[in-house]
Amino acid sequence: MANAGNQVVFKKETVAKLLARSFKEDKTKVSSDAVILVAEMLKVFVEEATRRAVKQADSEDCDTVDIEHFEKILPQLQFKYVPLAGFSDDGPIGMPAG
Repeated sequence: MANAGNQVVFKKETVAKLLARSFKEDKTKVSSDAVILVAEMLKVFVEEATRRAVKQADSEDCDTVDIEHFEKILPQLQFKYVPLAGFSDDGPIGMPAG
């Protein structure tokens, strides 16, 4: 992840490698549009985590954000959805897992 000023930027190559590691078949390819979309989703996720951690630190009258603030807000960011690996016993991607 790079930081251009205050903007979060993920390298497309890094995102593509992360996606490729989740595939069961080595032949599976990722389109450049998919990489761009996932990079944007990661950006939004990191920005939201940062905002919530800053808010948590403020609520505790802290001047700096520490790892403990991130740990406190992590449960708010966890999704109850099927992993991005296709289908599972619970259903297709995006279907609630329970």
